[in-house]
Amino acid sequence: MEDMMPLMTRATEQTASLVRAVRQEQLGLPTPCEKYDVKDLVNHLEWVAEMFASLARHEAPAEQGPYAGDFPERAERTLAAWSRPEAWEGVSQGMGMPMTTLAHMYLVDMVAHGWDLARATGQEYAPDPETVARALSFTEQMAEKGRQGGVFGPAVAVPDDASPLDRLLGVTGRDPAWTP
Repeated sequence: MEDMMPLMTRATEQTASLVRAVRQEQLGLPTPCEKYDVKDLVNHLEWVAEMFASLARHEAPAEQGPYAGDFPERAERTLAAWSRPEAWEGVSQGMGMPMTTLAHMYLVDMVAHGWDLARATGQEYAPDPETVARALSFTEQMAEKGRQGGVFGPAVAVPDDASPLDRLLGVTGRDPAWTP
C-alpha cells in the first residue's frame, strides 16, 4: 500500500486535471479507444472510479451509470477508499482477484485513459516516470489475460527504443502515434 498510493494518487490527480480541462464542444471528439468519444471515455472513467471504490470497500463492483460529469469527485472517493489499510487485504468480491492486482489495474486505467483523453483533446500529458514504469511492468505480466478478457486490444509494435509510456500504450493495444 505504501508504495502504490502515491502512484495511484498522482495518476488519478493528473487524469482528473485532464477531465476538468475538457470543454463542452470536445465531448464528441474521437479518442484512441475506437468505441469511445470523449464523453464516453469520461463516462467510462466515472465508472472505473466507482467500481474500484466499491472494490476497495470489499463490495460488489459498481454498475456503470449514465454520464454525470463528476469524475474528479468520484476519483477523490476512490483514493479515499484505497487509503484505508483494510482495502488492501484479501481478494475482491465479485472479481476474485488479490486487492493489490486490482490496485494495479486501476493504475493502468488512469495512465492509459489519461493518455487517451489528452491525445483526443490536445492536452499535454507527461505522467510520472515511476508510475509509468509500475504500470508497464504490471501490464506486461497481465497482457495476455487482459487480451483474453477483452480489456486490451492486440499489441501494437513500437520501436525497441520507445519510451516506457509508448511501450505501455503498445502493450495495451494503443498506437502511440494516434492522432484525431
